[in-house]
Parts: sequence; structure tokens; C-alpha cells
Amino acid sequence: MTWIAAGLALDVGAGPGRQVLIGVATWLLLLLALSRESRPVQLQVGVAVLVATATEVVASLVLGLYEYRLGNVPAFVPPGHGLVYLSALALGRSQLLAAVRRPLLLACLAAVGAWALWGVTVSPRPDLLGALLALVLAAFLLRGRAPLVYAAAFVVTSYLELLGTTLGTWAWVPHAPFSSALTMGNPPSGIAGAYCVLDATALAGGALIGARLARTRLSPAEAVPS
Repeated sequence: MTWIAAGLALDVGAGPGRQVLIGVATWLLLLLALSRESRPVQLQVGVAVLVATATEVVASLVLGLYEYRLGNVPAFVPPGHGLVYLSALALGRSQLLAAVRRPLLLACLAAVGAWALWGVTVSPRPDLLGALLALVLAAFLLRGRAPLVYAAAFVVTSYLELLGTTLGTWAWVPHAPFSSALTMGNPPSGIAGAYCVLDATALAGGALIGARLARTRLSPAEAVPS
């Protein structure tokens, strides 16, 4: 989370060359952090990076929901998503968060609820997308299989989005290009809900890939039919 702030600060006024250097440093940090993790976590982060990168291309370059400062997807964004996911995972499994599980979940629900309500009532920039994503986040917090990870994702993602939009690294457009009714804050209040979908995809995808890799290591006589 410290590097997220440092990397975004270094990007202020940077050209493509400096963005590549920030990206290389971010990849090195991510790989170093992953070297201490188990194979399932490594697979989950790998899936998260792939899915998040594809989502960035579609959401930013194709749909135009938000725009990066140079009109690209900066080189540090794919590994940055890996760090965000790993940060949420590390916080979510910590004893500190486990000790305050109930008040933390209630605080996250209250915070995103108040933010979303502000966005659709008194905010000078209406935020319908944020309210919809806030409902997604609430569902994950209440019914998800890893609620502490999703609560941590809300904290980390909100920190990332508020910092990135404040520094001008990226900016959300006022409404979706394909529908003026779908208004968006800068950032949307419940954007962590989208990251929770990414987290759930990484958990499921990492487990699936891990199971398939385990099967391929078995001899034909030992293999279990699918």
C-alpha cells in the first residue's frame, strides 16, 4: 500500500518511459511478495492480474468509463492490481482484522452506504454506478465466503481510487458513454464492489487452475476422471 502511493506520486507528470520504469519496479515488488506465498495464492494473484488487465482494456479503452492521463493503460497498472489483491488478501487473513470482524464489517457497510447515499442525493456529481456497486459490495460483505477479504478490499480500493483520482492519474467520466442515465462519481462510491467480483474470480480461477495442474502431475493410472 505504501508503494501504491509512491508509484502514483512518481507518475505525476511522467511520460511513457517513466511509467514503464514504475511498472518494472511494481512487477519486481509483486514477484518478491509472491515468492513468500503458497502456490494457491500465487495462482489467485495471477488470475487476478489477467482478469483485471482485460477489464482495464475493455472499461477504459473500449467503453471509455474512465480515462488515464496519457490515454493508455499504464505499465504499472497490471502488477498494481496484483498488489491491491494481495494487500486485501493479507489484511483479510490477519489476526488483527479477525479480532474486530463484526465491528469492521458493520463499519464498512455503514461507510459505503453513507457514501453511496451522498452520491445519489446531495453530491454535485450524481453517482448511480457507485450506488449499484455498493449493493454488490454489501452482498459480498454479508454473504461472501471471505467477508474480511472483501472488507479489506473496500479499504484498499477506496484508498487507491481516491488517491489516483486526486493525483489525476485517471478520471471517471460523468456518465457512461452508452447511457447518460448511468452517472458516475470520480471515483464511484462502491467501486470496491467491482474489485470483490475480481477477488471472487481469482479465488475460483486459482483453485480451478491448481486442481488441473495437480491432475496433470498424476500418471494416467493415478488420474481421477473429470
